[in-house]
Amino acid sequence: MSKVYFYYSAMNAGKSTVLLQSSYNYHERGMRTLLFTPAIDTRSGTGLIKSRIGLEATAMVLQASEDIFAHVKAAHAAQPVACVLVDEAQFLTRAQVEQCTEIADQLRIPVLCYGLRTDFQAQLFPGSAALLALADNLIELKTICHCGRKATMNLRVGPDGRGLREGAQVEIGGNDRYVAMCRRHYKEALA
Repeated sequence: MSKVYFYYSAMNAGKSTVLLQSSYNYHERGMRTLLFTPAIDTRSGTGLIKSRIGLEATAMVLQASEDIFAHVKAAHAAQPVACVLVDEAQFLTRAQVEQCTEIADQLRIPVLCYGLRTDFQAQLFPGSAALLALADNLIELKTICHCGRKATMNLRVGPDGRGLREGAQVEIGGNDRYVAMCRRHYKEALA
């Protein structure tokens, strides 16, 4: 039975690196993978999954209104697909997460989703909430706070480097805008 996996963490835990390594492992065995990235994430450019350590691969760009199941079904009919991998899965819609379950259940293709669990206000992203509810396996990838403890929070910082409490849920950025922290230091940064 194929499953939907949700690999989640705070920022800078290596989610994209693990995704790219998983895809490489399939390719090394002569198996085809499909990589997807939501259109909203343009940090590395359109249609590109790129890790901070320099690994990268092209991916299909997925608009919020698009049906990922339809894409995979058509691609699989043309040439078998062994695995579907989704980067920045927190930006999926609930409908797209449900479509991922159909890929696993109907097409019998595993779906590996990688993303943040929560935003900078410690609120679930819609895609993450759906994945936490519907994924067969939940796997936490870990990173560390500056104190050495496990980082579980994403602090958004302003141009002055101070933590921000308010703003839009989605603001694309990297190390210049977000810092992974343990809960204690996250709270202190907002005090």
